[in-house]
Amino acid sequence: QVQLVESGGGLVQAGGSLRLSCAASGRAFSDYNMGWFRQALGLEREFVAAIAGSGGTPYCANSVKGRFTISRDNAKNTGYLQMNSLKPEDTAVYYCAADRYYVGDWSSGYNYWGQGTQVTVSS
Repeated sequence: QVQLVESGGGLVQAGGSLRLSCAASGRAFSDYNMGWFRQALGLEREFVAAIAGSGGTPYCANSVKGRFTISRDNAKNTGYLQMNSLKPEDTAVYYCAADRYYVGDWSSGYNYWGQGTQVTVSS
């Protein structure tokens, strides 16, 4: 098993940047594919980005492409989501997720989740 803890959320003005971190403990982090999801108040959880355990080619949702970048440092057991050019519509709770076998945009494919970190973008 792996335990995930997100950090780095906060309040930022539109156009600003934040970097979220996902610290993993337990089994080797490199064994797990990682995804980021977000959930705005009253809406369903939404895929943001994903990356394989080996750190292969990452991919992002169209809504964040060109603004957000997912990465990972397996030596530090940490994943990241760099968020630039933030918009008010990016306001949500952001969740890190991991799974040994699945990597993609389907939230049910991930077995392990962090507790979430709030990101609020003011206009």
